[in-house]
Amino acid sequence: MRNMYGRRLRTASLVLLLVAVGPSGRPAVAQGIADNSFLIEEAYNQEPGVVQHISVWQRSLRAAPWAFTFTQEWPLVTQRHQLSYTVPFQRTESPARQTGFGDVAINYRYQLHFTEHGSAIAPRVSLLLPTGSETRGLGSGSVGGQVNLPISVPLGSAFVSHWNAGVSAVPDVTTYSLGASMIWLLRPTFNVMLEVVWTDQTSGTHDVVVNPGIRWAHNFASGLQIVPGLSFPDARAALLYLSFEHRFRSENASQ
Repeated sequence: MRNMYGRRLRTASLVLLLVAVGPSGRPAVAQGIADNSFLIEEAYNQEPGVVQHISVWQRSLRAAPWAFTFTQEWPLVTQRHQLSYTVPFQRTESPARQTGFGDVAINYRYQLHFTEHGSAIAPRVSLLLPTGSETRGLGSGSVGGQVNLPISVPLGSAFVSHWNAGVSAVPDVTTYSLGASMIWLLRPTFNVMLEVVWTDQTSGTHDVVVNPGIRWAHNFASGLQIVPGLSFPDARAALLYLSFEHRFRSENASQ
């Protein structure tokens, strides 16, 4: 069973790599990591002409359920506006284990504040589409919405902090969340991370997740940047992260 999951992850990674390297242009992506965290949303919109593909796979170390999400982020003309979508694919708890797509999210982010020193604010609104099956436990069965406020603040030259506050609503259930992360820029291409996320649902569910991890970057002359990552949420699960970022049009065309 573990080998099957491993083959699926490697296949997904290969497909994303082929998608990413296809339209690459001249070097334009920053050499250092300015990337999404794993559970916390950073407040940096995509630069003009640059697209990012993000894959996250998480599995419990003590049970069979797992979840995979694929997110693609696109700038909308300028860095001030960003569109993205997130597609979840998951396996549910036993005894009635189900595997399939969950509810797709369509996201818009506005770069409200950004400075050359790295501080940023980028509020996001999302439309949650009922693409998953409610009867199989893979979706809500109704249209929902989500709002999140990411704030990024550099702390000297070696650390960056990210802060989130959000609310998500589907019929009968509203989820409130707060989160923060501390990123240690050990090297421009190697980061040590610690994330903390608190969630509270009107259904009575409460949770706090502490997620230590690492990520590192591989930069290519084409401008492609690949960022793998690994973390262990609460030591009860393993999380694998993989990001591809590259130009889809030349730097001159995006100016």
